[in-house]
Amino acid sequence: MSDRQPTRWTQTWLSGPRAAGAGLGHPGERLGLPEQGRGAVAPWGRRLVAVVVDWVLCTWAIAGGLLHAKGQELGVVALGVFAAEYVLLVGTIGMTFGMRLLGIRVAALDGGRPSFAGVLVRTFLLCLAVPALIWDRDRRGLHDRAAGTVVVNL
Repeated sequence: MSDRQPTRWTQTWLSGPRAAGAGLGHPGERLGLPEQGRGAVAPWGRRLVAVVVDWVLCTWAIAGGLLHAKGQELGVVALGVFAAEYVLLVGTIGMTFGMRLLGIRVAALDGGRPSFAGVLVRTFLLCLAVPALIWDRDRRGLHDRAAGTVVVNL
C-alpha cells in the first residue's frame, strides 16, 4: 500500500492561477519566441479577424460570386475553397490573404515555412473548427500542435 494520498479530482481544475498558466511567462516563451514584435505569437483577435476575412472571401467572392454556388451547396463549396486557399497559400508563402492583411503568418517551430504535410494536417483540422478552439498557453490550437506550427507576427 502506498503512503501517497490520491490526487483529488478538484486539483485538476482548482489548483489556482499557476495551473491556469499565470506567472509562467509570456505566450511563446517555451518556444523561444519574443514577447512582442516581429516573430512573437500572434494575438487571438488578429487571428480571428484573419480567418473571418478568409471565410468571407472564400464564401461570398469565390464560391458565391465566381462559382455561382447557391443554397446548401454554398457551404460545401466555400469550405472546399477555404481549404484550397489554406493549402496553397500557407503551403507556399506561409500566409493567407486575411493573414497578410492582419500582419501574421504560419511558421514552423524552427521559424521557417511549415512542411506541406503539416499544412495539410493543419488545414484539415482547421476545417473541423473544434481543434482550432482548443488551445494552450502558447496560443497554439490543436491544429497548430499537430502540424508543428505557430502563428506569429510579421
